[in-house]
Amino acid sequence: MSQKAVLITGASGGIGRATVDVFSHSGWRVIGVDRAGFENTFPPDGYFIQSDIAHPDEIQGIFTQAQTFLASQNIPGLSALVNNAAIQIAKPLIETSVEEWDSVMENNLRSVFLGVKYAYPLLKSSGGGAIVNVSSVHAIQTSANIASYAASKGGLLALTRAMAIEFAKDEIRVNAILPGAVNTAMLHASLTRGNMAGNDLGDRLENLARKTVNGRIGEPVEIARAIFFLADNLQSSFMTGQALVVDGGATARLSTE
Repeated sequence: MSQKAVLITGASGGIGRATVDVFSHSGWRVIGVDRAGFENTFPPDGYFIQSDIAHPDEIQGIFTQAQTFLASQNIPGLSALVNNAAIQIAKPLIETSVEEWDSVMENNLRSVFLGVKYAYPLLKSSGGGAIVNVSSVHAIQTSANIASYAASKGGLLALTRAMAIEFAKDEIRVNAILPGAVNTAMLHASLTRGNMAGNDLGDRLENLARKTVNGRIGEPVEIARAIFFLADNLQSSFMTGQALVVDGGATARLSTE
């Protein structure tokens, strides 16, 4: 069986690092991308690119480097693309500046549009593959003071469906994963916007955990395994254009309960 390769954006964050580990331990060659570094723990048989997906010219450079790496390893192309990188601005809509709004859209939505354009030839050259877009439960149910993030993730969900239809002829599946509350730095930062009661971070996390059916928040590796499921054609070959919610049951419960 030919070697499979995946490119993962936002590779240095909580979910990103866990996703790198899951794919690497499953025998895939991993290309990671992040504006932050990755120290010396990136898989030795993989390739890390420090770059900012908010800049269109850098996105093109990312896939040029990826193509060069794949050719050097005699790998025909990408078997999967994981669009995980994102930023979050947590503040009231009327206090959000045009620059902040645009920054969220550039990082969370435009980067996916451009990344898929440049990844498309690499996916085709491997005979097809999978695109997994990391959206959010905020795409379907949201809360106060996070409008720009919710709008970007809702747009990503619509883009997922559109791409699934366009790319089906090329045997490229496109799905989205919608994580709920996951134990990451982004979640910790978001709890300062006043949406969760508690005197400190620990109290707020415990109160948030009670909102889920499972009674806890998720761990990055749990999201990473779901991402791998959507990327792996052996497990999810009949899934495309879908939104997989992984939130501990939080969106299953009535808000009035």
